[in-house]
Formats: sequence, C-alpha cells, structure tokens
Amino acid sequence: MVVTLTDAQWARIEPLLPNRTPKRGGRWRDHRLVIDAIAWKFQTGSQWIHLPEKYGSWKGVYTRLRKWAIDGTWERVFTMLLAQADAEGDVDWVVAVDSTIVRAHQHAAGARKEMGTPASEPGHHAIGRSRGGLTTKIHLASDGRCRPLCFYLTPGQANDAPAFEHIMARIRVPRPVGRPRTRPDTVLADRAYSSRAIRAHLRSRGIRAVIPQPADQIAHRRRKGRQGGRPPFFDRESYKRRNAVERCINRLKGWRGLATRYEKTATIFQAGLHIAGIFIWSAR
Repeated sequence: MVVTLTDAQWARIEPLLPNRTPKRGGRWRDHRLVIDAIAWKFQTGSQWIHLPEKYGSWKGVYTRLRKWAIDGTWERVFTMLLAQADAEGDVDWVVAVDSTIVRAHQHAAGARKEMGTPASEPGHHAIGRSRGGLTTKIHLASDGRCRPLCFYLTPGQANDAPAFEHIMARIRVPRPVGRPRTRPDTVLADRAYSSRAIRAHLRSRGIRAVIPQPADQIAHRRRKGRQGGRPPFFDRESYKRRNAVERCINRLKGWRGLATRYEKTATIFQAGLHIAGIFIWSAR
C-alpha cells in the first residue's frame, strides 16, 4: 500500500519548503504532488518511467528530487521537523545506534563523474562489494520511539565502529534559543561498537554509554589480571531498549526503494532516507 501525505502532515511540511520560483520557467509544480510522487517511487521501488500519469512527467519529479538533494532542502526539512518535535518535548533522547546493509541493484552501479554531483558525493558512491555482491551500509541513530535522527552511508563492507563518530556528529537538532542539541542522554549500541575509543568519545562529551563487551575483550581483560582494570559499566535493563533502532530500520525498509538501492549516487539515495524520515516525523 502506497502512503501519501495527509492534510495534517502537509500542514507541518508546507511552511518548511522553498516558496521561491525556479530560475527558469514559470512556477513550481505543486510541492505536495511532487513529494507524493517521490514517495511513490521509493515506496514501490519502481522505475521512474512507470510513475503514474497523475503525478505528471517523471523527469520533472526527478529534477526536483535531485535539485533539493544537492542543495540540502530534504535534509533541512527533516531537521526542522526534528526541531519541532524537540520543542514540544516529543524526542526521546535515549538514542540507539546501529547499521543495516542493503543490496545495490546492478543498475545502481556505474555513476558517471560528469553527472553534476555535488562535492560531498563520495567517489565510491557508498557502494562496495561484499559476499552479497554490491551493497551499501546505512548507519543511523534513532530516538527511543523508533524514529530516525540521522543517517550516514558507507560501502557495504565497511565496519560499524569507524562510522560511530560520524553518526554522532550528525545528531544536531536546532532549538529556538541557544545552540542546537547534539548530545543524547544515553547511547545504546551492540558489541560491534565496544571499543576504548568509542567509550572515551562518549565519556568526554558527558554521554552515558550502554554497550556490552564481546567475549574476547572480557577474556583479554581477565588475562591481564589487575592491570586489565575494571570492566566498563553496563546497564542490562537500559540495554533492552536498543531494539528501538532495529524497529526504526524495519520501518525504513518497508519502503522497497530503500530496502534495495536503485539510485546511482549516494546523494539521491540519502535523500530517499530523509524523505522517509520526513513522513515518519510529520506523522507523529
């Protein structure tokens, strides 16, 4: 079932969208219709040429998607919806971090350098080769109510731990007064994130870490005896809430165009993630 914007969702999103006319041509096509068309594409995973006639020309829809992906409009709308929720006390700052791998379709490979991609587009386009073939890994953080806070893309073979600080750096929620909020109260993560560097990073920022140790780290510490130091604190009861990020991933992968990557550039694929996040946060 394809989900479109409700009137309540549109009332939250409309004030955040650009209202100026494009440099060429006349007026923008109706923003709401275009967003519904883009959502249809990512929800169904269909090809652009199969876009239903009611949405108009697929080229115009794709142009808007690409333009707003490059200038950061989708990410700004996503961030402002987060800011609205935070101002209303509707963000649970017990944050869970994890990653998920998505298979890249064969048509996602082969992006040309002359496509006019932004400087932020990585040379590998966040596509790597692993046992499953061409894959992309989505690293994300979610709040305690299974809603995404940020995204970071890497090739599929990349490890989780090196991406952790990039995820934390992307948690940035503006506030009406003062600086944006960048520090969760607690961070929950699985054993893949158990490292001294990650624990030190969270401790230096005053963030409580709830990360279990893998068996090899526990055995290594015990072999060292007193020199191994004390085991890091681990709150088993709080760790039970880590499934929030798993449930958030399931919500995102309900969109077939996000469960499988069809887009050639990381910029467009990440825009799809932000659009899914816009639907989630505007429906709260």
